[in-house]
Amino acid sequence: MLQERSFKRDQAADDGPQGSTYQGLASQILDTLEQGVIVWSADATCITHNARSLHLLELKPAQLSLGTKLDDLLDLLTSRGDEIDLNQAEIQTGFDDQRPFQFEIRLKAGGMISAQVRPVRDGGHIVAFTDVTDMRQAICALEDARAEAARAEKTANEVLTHERARKREVSLLAQMDEWLQSCKSLEELYEIVTAFMQKILPGSRGQLFIYSNSRDVLEQACAWQFDTKQDNVTPDSCWALRRGRSYSYSNDQLGFVCDHVKSATTDGPSPEKFTCVPIVAHGDTVGLMHIEFLPGAESEDVIDPIEFTIRCGEHISMAIANVKLRDELQDQSTRDPLTGLYNRRYFLDAMRRIIGQTANRQGNFALLSIDADKFKNYNDEHGHDAGDAVLEAIAEKMCALDAEGAVACRIGGEEFCILLPLADRSRATESAEELRQSIEEMRVKYIGGPLPKVTVSIGIAVYPTHGTDPKELIKQADLALYAAKDAGRNCSQVADSMSMITFD
Repeated sequence: MLQERSFKRDQAADDGPQGSTYQGLASQILDTLEQGVIVWSADATCITHNARSLHLLELKPAQLSLGTKLDDLLDLLTSRGDEIDLNQAEIQTGFDDQRPFQFEIRLKAGGMISAQVRPVRDGGHIVAFTDVTDMRQAICALEDARAEAARAEKTANEVLTHERARKREVSLLAQMDEWLQSCKSLEELYEIVTAFMQKILPGSRGQLFIYSNSRDVLEQACAWQFDTKQDNVTPDSCWALRRGRSYSYSNDQLGFVCDHVKSATTDGPSPEKFTCVPIVAHGDTVGLMHIEFLPGAESEDVIDPIEFTIRCGEHISMAIANVKLRDELQDQSTRDPLTGLYNRRYFLDAMRRIIGQTANRQGNFALLSIDADKFKNYNDEHGHDAGDAVLEAIAEKMCALDAEGAVACRIGGEEFCILLPLADRSRATESAEELRQSIEEMRVKYIGGPLPKVTVSIGIAVYPTHGTDPKELIKQADLALYAAKDAGRNCSQVADSMSMITFD
């Protein structure tokens, strides 16, 4: 029996020289192994072991010797803080079942020992202990490196995806900018905003409001994906306008719904998520963009819809500022600062344009040359401020004239002109009389009191009857004006013509 042969190792003196030599050779072989080896009898008693097992398990000779019980060794290991991945019952079951198995011991000092258990024919077991600390550390390092590589790859992919999305956002904004900067008017700009916003934010619906001239309300300039139109909102109904910066609301965060949103959703729940962006031109708030994000709607081209909406608002603000500035410069170059009517420069350009259009359609248009009667005396008696008030009142009557496509201009001083693109001689005469009469009937108040009645004289020239180029028509209209003055003022006269030019 293995147990009996093992115990003979301690009785080598009684076995004779050959037995002693055999036991010594076996011990030398075991001690040369890199593995620690413990041989257990069928009743789990140590019958032999090598020195390596003491070293690997960090045991003293008195803690592991012939006759040591398996349970005592396991108790010793666990009591000093070592961790065994199988409990004693599981290890004992493995011994009882006479089957190979393995378990691991994590030493308190940090080492890792792998135990390989193999049964022998007489019912005992041989347990080989291997130091796998370096190997496990290498495996852990490899796993950590793989995990780090996976994290780095994930981060790189996220950065790449983010950069691609940013490039798409920049491209979309560049396209919108290109169109916005090409706008001739605010109406065109609103059309482009509507088209682009519903395309680049398909999961949204929005509105753009612009301050009215009175600045007491913001009127809706355009909207997209809204079933009902919200004509206007008040400045104090929006948190963004009240706080002077963009405001975003989400029902899963602390926040408050704007009053203008509440008023627009009286028949249903308020939107779960929306953003309001003030539209600022030249440092002045001129409007508001309101975007609502529908549940579950996303865009592949946009990373953060709220942040992108704010950026869109900035670009739209710049575009509106540019259009307004262009309109202001255009007005300054073509408008009379006192009356708001077009000036002489615009009048001549418009006249050339209308002559070309009228020649193409072979029709007529009329020119009214208007002059305030005895206006110099009026200024001398009542002052230039009163005279300016009268000129402004005359301009208002000219703008109120019921004539399709009429272009009213102030040529200088008390001299005015009106272009009537679709008027023949008869219609021009009617319009001149309508204007003359409305000016005669008006009463201008100045510093609390009414000013004396003002009248005008009007000269009429018709294309092509009285000329086919601007200079000729202006000359004929002025001659007719002088004729009206000579006729007693406060009347209109048509330019004289010896021959009528007509089109069949």
